[in-house]
Amino acid sequence: MATAAAHVLEDQIPTRAELVRRARTMLPALKARQAEAYANRRMPAETMREMVEAGFFRILQPKRYGGFEMDPQVFFDVQMTLAEACMSTAWVLGVVGCHPYQLALFDDRAQAEVWGSNSDTLVSSSYQPVGKVEVVEGGFRLSGRWGFSSGSEYCDWILLGSLIFNKDGPPEMRTFLLPRKDYKILDNWYTFGMQATGSQDIVVENAFIPEYRTHKAVDGFMCKNPGQAVNTGPLYKLPWAQVFVRSVSTASIGAVQGALDAFVDIGKKRVSTNTGKATKQDTSAILAAARTQSAVDEMKTLLYRNFDEMMATVRAGGELSMEQRVRYRYQSSQIGGRCADLIDDLMPLLGGRAIYTDSPIIRYWLDANAARAHVANDPKLIGSTLGGMYLGEQPQDFFV
Repeated sequence: MATAAAHVLEDQIPTRAELVRRARTMLPALKARQAEAYANRRMPAETMREMVEAGFFRILQPKRYGGFEMDPQVFFDVQMTLAEACMSTAWVLGVVGCHPYQLALFDDRAQAEVWGSNSDTLVSSSYQPVGKVEVVEGGFRLSGRWGFSSGSEYCDWILLGSLIFNKDGPPEMRTFLLPRKDYKILDNWYTFGMQATGSQDIVVENAFIPEYRTHKAVDGFMCKNPGQAVNTGPLYKLPWAQVFVRSVSTASIGAVQGALDAFVDIGKKRVSTNTGKATKQDTSAILAAARTQSAVDEMKTLLYRNFDEMMATVRAGGELSMEQRVRYRYQSSQIGGRCADLIDDLMPLLGGRAIYTDSPIIRYWLDANAARAHVANDPKLIGSTLGGMYLGEQPQDFFV
């Protein structure tokens, strides 16, 4: 159980405006460290330390364990702000920072193991259901190799997805929680974008996981989780998937804003050496700037509106409809591709210099295109479910 000393008092919780201010003050340092971060294929330790000290990983953490237990809108506001300077940093915050939310849904014994002695303990993940699970007395034996564990080198625990194959009925999806001693990190993150996320592979060899250190996907879907017995606030009544899918799409919105800011800075001064025409007098560039800023505003407004609706529903003791849940997830899945396309449209308007690795806009372009590869950012998968519902079909995808 959480100790009284760990519980955060209301007057100790920073405001949303203060958290966003802290994020914005980090932007110059993030830009200054970017070359080092991408060359080393992981965030610098000082960046992670500053995010921890700023309290960003506590935003979705239960107050019982030193967290702020704030609405998801606050978390995503901070994430988008950081992405204006470095999308890799914002991506790691999104993924690692949403894990306190899922951990709060676990049995309290699991929460106590992670946070009981250090409420700053961080957890990484890979939800690919690729592990081999053996049911044993008191829990499970887990083995396998998982990819894409962002920020794993700064975390002391990990969440790994796997299927339990039953003799009767369909496979059961669970998330398994393991301490650092039970897995190895393989340094194999070599990509064209998102390099500084350090999204390494994870290897587990016959590790024992007690039953209470697992989370059933069906519990997250039904919003009936063991952790709700102790974490009783409305935040933890949301469907887990709604928080997770936005954690891997929202950084892209901030990256578009960062790319647009770079585009404007270049465009104010740029004159084409081929045509002699100033970019600020180019109708295509002018319209692209207007279109892009409008799109950022639209995507932010939709993000905030969806979580405003979700939080209002659970605070009133209600449940989200299945149509809402599928629609919200579909809207999240569209963000990655839309953001990459927006930056794609800006790139050719800046001429040949824009493709150099030291171009102020190139990093946003590469990162946004890499981020759209995440399975949760593929709108075709969930779009067919939403469209089918409108035409009278029953949903088949329950990660909503």
